[in-house]
Amino acid sequence: MSHDIENQGITIAQTQSRPHHAVHGDITLTARRTLSIQASAVQPSARLPVEFRTMSLHLENSKAPAGSNGKGSKGAVKDLSDLDWHHVSVDEALQRLAVSPKTGLEAAQAQRRVAHFGPNQLSKPPSRMLRKVLGWVFGGFGSLLLAASVVCFLAWKPLGNPNPQASNLALAVVLLVVVVLQAIFNAWQDFSTSRVMASIQGMLPADVVVLRDGAQTTLPAAALVPGDLVQIVMGQKVPADVRLIDVSGDLRFDRSVLTGESEPISGRLDKTNDNILETKNIALQGTLCVSGSGLGLVFQIGDNTVFGRIAKLSSTASVSMTTLQREIFRFVVIIASLATLVAILIVILWAAWLRQSFPSYINTPTLLIDVVSVMVAFIPEGLPIAVTLSLAKVAHTLSKHKVLCKSLSIVETLGSVNVLCSDKTGTLTQNKMHVEDAAVYDATFTVSSLRERLESAQPSVIENLRQLPTVSAICNAAAFEGTSSGPDSKRNVIGDATDSAILKFADDLTSGSCDSVRARWQHVHKIPFNSKTKFMLTLSEAVPPTENTGPLPAPLASWDSFAPGDLLLCVKGAPDVLLSRCTRVVAPGSDKPLNLTYAARQRIIAIQEQWAAQGRRVLVLARRVVARDLLPKKIDSYSEEFDELIDGLNSDLIIVGLVGLIDPLKHDIPETVRICRGAGIRFFVVTGDHPATAVAIASQAGIISNPAAVHHASDLLDRGSIKEKVSSAEVEVACDSSDVSPSQSIVITGAELETLSSEQEDILCAYQEIVFARTTPEQKLHIVRAMQARGGVVAVTGDGVNDAPALRAADCGIAMGSGSDVAREAADMVLLEDFSAIVVALEYGRLVYDNLKKTILYLLPAGSFSELMPILLNVLLGVPQMLSNIQMILICVATDVLPALSMCLEPPESGLLARPPRNVRKERLANVRLLLQAYGFLGIIESLCAMAMSFWHLQRRGVPFSSIALKFGNYPEALTNDLLFEAQSVYFFTLVVMQWGNLLSTRTRRSSIFQQPPTWGVNRAVVPAAICALLIGIFFSYVPIFHKIFQTSNIPAEHFFIPMTFALALIVLDETRKLIVRNYPQSLIAWLAW
Repeated sequence: MSHDIENQGITIAQTQSRPHHAVHGDITLTARRTLSIQASAVQPSARLPVEFRTMSLHLENSKAPAGSNGKGSKGAVKDLSDLDWHHVSVDEALQRLAVSPKTGLEAAQAQRRVAHFGPNQLSKPPSRMLRKVLGWVFGGFGSLLLAASVVCFLAWKPLGNPNPQASNLALAVVLLVVVVLQAIFNAWQDFSTSRVMASIQGMLPADVVVLRDGAQTTLPAAALVPGDLVQIVMGQKVPADVRLIDVSGDLRFDRSVLTGESEPISGRLDKTNDNILETKNIALQGTLCVSGSGLGLVFQIGDNTVFGRIAKLSSTASVSMTTLQREIFRFVVIIASLATLVAILIVILWAAWLRQSFPSYINTPTLLIDVVSVMVAFIPEGLPIAVTLSLAKVAHTLSKHKVLCKSLSIVETLGSVNVLCSDKTGTLTQNKMHVEDAAVYDATFTVSSLRERLESAQPSVIENLRQLPTVSAICNAAAFEGTSSGPDSKRNVIGDATDSAILKFADDLTSGSCDSVRARWQHVHKIPFNSKTKFMLTLSEAVPPTENTGPLPAPLASWDSFAPGDLLLCVKGAPDVLLSRCTRVVAPGSDKPLNLTYAARQRIIAIQEQWAAQGRRVLVLARRVVARDLLPKKIDSYSEEFDELIDGLNSDLIIVGLVGLIDPLKHDIPETVRICRGAGIRFFVVTGDHPATAVAIASQAGIISNPAAVHHASDLLDRGSIKEKVSSAEVEVACDSSDVSPSQSIVITGAELETLSSEQEDILCAYQEIVFARTTPEQKLHIVRAMQARGGVVAVTGDGVNDAPALRAADCGIAMGSGSDVAREAADMVLLEDFSAIVVALEYGRLVYDNLKKTILYLLPAGSFSELMPILLNVLLGVPQMLSNIQMILICVATDVLPALSMCLEPPESGLLARPPRNVRKERLANVRLLLQAYGFLGIIESLCAMAMSFWHLQRRGVPFSSIALKFGNYPEALTNDLLFEAQSVYFFTLVVMQWGNLLSTRTRRSSIFQQPPTWGVNRAVVPAAICALLIGIFFSYVPIFHKIFQTSNIPAEHFFIPMTFALALIVLDETRKLIVRNYPQSLIAWLAW
């Protein structure tokens, strides 16, 4: 085709042929295409705002008066209402875009269209640099520090005239520098986060399969152009707006991201609605294919797609605070409130007392500086940096363990998870199935024994036994790669684990190859397996026999009544779903199928239960002959009427046998479950498998402790078996602790779950070991919400499309890297390799919270309490202020910052996962115990030692404490400014050195310093950070230029070494406290431990 297009509005008047349709008699049925595709990109961006999900409603009423000038969303609605691709036929759509349905675009065409239309990508949102810069500067404590700097400038001039103090100017400049440094750090963090998210997107594939130059080609989604024919399969995101030109009967799309409608929409060839968002012959970019397959004609890409147009309207996204952010905000509010109260108290005392009684003691500029000092001293300026660094460090560590976090905020949520709901297949098991057992009626076989029986039995028995492998081959969505023959172990199979295992089973038991059996049948309709119906169905017609084939293709038997034109319906699925649809069963030695009586049904169920109890996944295979006259002569195979017809024909089936499949447990699962349960996390299984199979796997994994004592739904329904009613408080306790009664195990199906009352759900949620079996996606979602409503912080793991709703609703959704991109997009984290990495994620999630508590505990004694004491003594006792205002700022923003940041790099303590999860409702980041440790223990010791050292220094220089107490400025002449500056520097360095002891003590909450020493291999940042803190203090105190500006001074050498003994004593005292906590966990000291 030589013609090309320059824009989407030009119609090429060239007739194209329709896609090939197979004609069977008078029945026109479109053959289903076999598609393969790589996973598409996971986009961790925020979901569209809710208001844009009503776009379809606006389109219904988009016919505005001619003169209306709509802007914003109205303009977008008008653009969408002008689209008519759903109105035109498939032929006309192909003509518009000058493309052949058989060969697709030519390479030259595609290149020209790429140059004209550009890549299939959404434009980057506006950077809003001014808003970002303002956020970097004024965010966090920036606004407060900037205001404090302005006050200091005012205190210097004009309020300080005629003798402005240089120290006030220096303080103002230092605060301004801190604001700039915090802004630079915020900007760096913003850039780093964007870079991390870009790298995550780059690690996940974003390819699609298109038809170009007559061949299927894998291309990046960004390379699509209008006119491309793109293949769509289950679990794939639609890469562009496409007009469907070929669909399977079960093609379904989840359009909730655009319309808010959670019910999947079927795919059709013809228009079903005038609204382009509602019609079923259009697949929109960003929507998810949840079942079936199809072929679509790309007509819009990038910003021109419906998704792109709506995204343009999303100028801002609402951001809610995470649990940790709320905790930090609460802590800052408490500290700021205390600082404000103290500042107000000082102002009141100054105005009501000091100004009247001692008018020359504190002037207005000094008062302002004191107020600023109190405010800055109380607020831990290093905390915001420590929070971000801690989260980023943990996320980086998790990435080394092949755990990808879509956002830093999700890391802290892991620490409080107390309920873990895990899928079974592909998560707990290897998803590498093989058929272990087979049964024909009540005769059971291993694969090898069934093969031997097929080779040695009588022809009539062989005719019945071959039904099972033959139907296994026909009703199968997997396929061998290539056409070469050979042992099944050397032939690669394309398909899911279940179908692949059954196909290998069929190939192993079929003389020659199962490909020859499948070649005798041509599918005219297929319904793939899904988690709701729990079965797969194929409707096939026989291929006319040739010289090399017999007249009656397998699995047809001598007792079948099969006329020319009849079709074969084969079904494979869960026994509890299909047995009710069956009326007969094939028996090995019978000349015709037996009636499926109650006794016969019980025999089959007994085999199913026996295999399920051994951890087998049991599937029943059945078939029936569909007479030609049961189908209307003319019917649209894509209509809902045809779907209803097929559902009606899926009855009166003949059971040909059962297969028992084994999906081996992953080798690391038992240990992972043991660690999680030891950490106080209740580990549940939520699966679509049979209850007995799920319990068996759960028992092997250690999720069920005693399989013989498992409760069932009847134990909930029978109120007489419940001796004590479980209160809602007990249910919440169950979600917070593993030591709760009752601790029984229970297995319950999704159908049984729907029959429970709220009171019975309360009882169910109090169990410690739960297996949810035969669950649908909606029921999985209900389970998550039920646990959350009862105080649970829920993590969900899964890998399939059916897991996506629960993954999205969970507090922390965790997808497997090998799973569908639907699951990966819905999740908050992705485990790229081993499931055991979840243990590392849980441990480091708790570590974030622990390390932030340590950071706060380190910052408060010197940076808050010990700085406040000199101000209070100066105001209340009239003694000179033993710590200058500039030195307070230096402690907060210089000497304490690096050691505080080193706390964020602390590794997990031993026993971190032996503690119960954090109760997000009750346990606070800064609780009473932590404040008692910070102020009542560390703060008092540091303040007393620093105060004693500074007053001792004055006494040695001839100024005893009695000569300055209650003097309010009337100090002896011996107390010169230089001597006061020395005493203040002594106080300063005593705090700096004693913070070494605080640092080494606070590094661990319970472990001894000998168990977790500050060595290079444990935390290489601790010792350098402590040394740097001292060097920073020396720099500002010993460089002569700072003596006048910052009013600092040199100090005698002994004032460096004596505080070291104080720091050592502080370590000894805290080590004693930790020893009591470890050895006497029921003691008062242990109860008071932070």
